[in-house]
Amino acid sequence: MTRAVLFDLDGTLADTLADLANATNWALAQLGCPTHAMNSYRHMVGDGARQLCARALPTDRQDRLDEAAKLMRTRYAEHWHDETRLYPGIADLVAALAKRGLSLAVLSNKPDDFTHQVVAHYFPSNPFQVVRGHLPGVPLKPDPAAALDIARHLNIPANEWLYLGDTNTDMRTACAAGMLTVGVLWGFREREELLENGAQALVERPEQVLTLL
Repeated sequence: MTRAVLFDLDGTLADTLADLANATNWALAQLGCPTHAMNSYRHMVGDGARQLCARALPTDRQDRLDEAAKLMRTRYAEHWHDETRLYPGIADLVAALAKRGLSLAVLSNKPDDFTHQVVAHYFPSNPFQVVRGHLPGVPLKPDPAAALDIARHLNIPANEWLYLGDTNTDMRTACAAGMLTVGVLWGFREREELLENGAQALVERPEQVLTLL
């Protein structure tokens, strides 16, 4: 029995890749480092801004990581919705789940205040009972601590949650939390990665989530 759905944000609810890539490339350029094609960022994002910058920086320029991360965050804060859009069918899926009476939540590795800002911008009707980003003292995904805290907060056992995400980080988080692990194929990563990291089901289109339920 599934009573709740936990959504990843980047690559699951919204296509944020272009704005993340542009902000990171801008930071790299300020430091005189080579930039990357946007598609390359599909395998760099998902574990927070600092790890994104670590992956984007050349190996011999890792000493500039703190500076790169600060530059990237500053640029992204100013340009995070230049090209970001909800994936087709996502708004309808969220509305249908809410109509069915399921509890809905969002968990991102973005900073908590910024996660709230992004979700409020794209979901002004606020269909989510909990929106959670990275909080100080709470480990980033794939540690399941934040996911389990959301489940406790809503008083719904973890095994009654469906977790929807697009990366190995999401699959590992859901598996560790004991949630139904569903990988989306419209996001940043490939089918093989999702299956290898514990996806129990894959969906190609948002409306297929309703069929799973």
